[in-house]
Amino acid sequence: MKDLSNINVIKQILLENDFKFSKSLGQNFITNSSVCPKMVEACLISPEDGVIEIGSGIGTLTVCLAEKFKKVLAVELDKRLIPVLLSNLSSFNNTKIIQADILKVNIEKLIKTELIDCKNVSVCANLPYYITSDIIMYLLENEFSINSIVIMIQKEAANRICALPGDRASGAISIAVRYFGNPEILFDVKKSSFIPIPKVDSCVIRIKINKNISKDIKNKKIFFRLVRTAFSKRRKNLLNSLSSGLLISKEKTTEILNLAHIDSNLRAENLKMEDWTNLSNLITEKLN
Repeated sequence: MKDLSNINVIKQILLENDFKFSKSLGQNFITNSSVCPKMVEACLISPEDGVIEIGSGIGTLTVCLAEKFKKVLAVELDKRLIPVLLSNLSSFNNTKIIQADILKVNIEKLIKTELIDCKNVSVCANLPYYITSDIIMYLLENEFSINSIVIMIQKEAANRICALPGDRASGAISIAVRYFGNPEILFDVKKSSFIPIPKVDSCVIRIKINKNISKDIKNKKIFFRLVRTAFSKRRKNLLNSLSSGLLISKEKTTEILNLAHIDSNLRAENLKMEDWTNLSNLITEKLN
């Protein structure tokens, strides 16, 4: 078996397949042999479980997953890499390669057809920086039958996603992710661990999906509309951002904030998760 994290092996594969990295697809292949085994371990699943990998590249992470779990679905967008994956994974009969855009894949259908005999399913991926948030929210908002998401992303994005509500680093995605699960930073990955070398360091995070998703929140749509509105104008205080963003009078907005025991001069980054819950429920009541 080739060491697909060895930079000389990677260069040889690239040469043999006349492959050039695509900046538009955010392609960076892993050259640090310690990273993929740690990501596999972080999935917290058993050999009877299945994994969906997003952006398989030449198969460096895919091979590690195939060695540990019952079934691996490797989803790769770049058609040029499919022959490479087929070659590098030829010795595994538990891996299926799917050429597709993950944002257009019916993941639930895949789980029910391809992974039906797996006890649990997780997602594991080295995500392109440019589409990190879109993929995370696609996986979470559709509430697919997955137990956890283990992903390597830009370190700055990892810090924002895992920030606690009320921390200065928190943003709309911080709140959104905590609606669906519990995110945590696992370990850093230096930029020198990739080819080509990116401009920034990366970080591996895990999101454990909460199977009892925020039952305290009365209206999911209003909750997310509230969060997006507040953070889209995060430099404004809540009174001004919510009044203009939700098209509610300042008098009504003040009334709702007072009922939620929230200072109208606070900003979105100052609110805890329970504040968002209370506020969205009050808005739901007042707007009906």
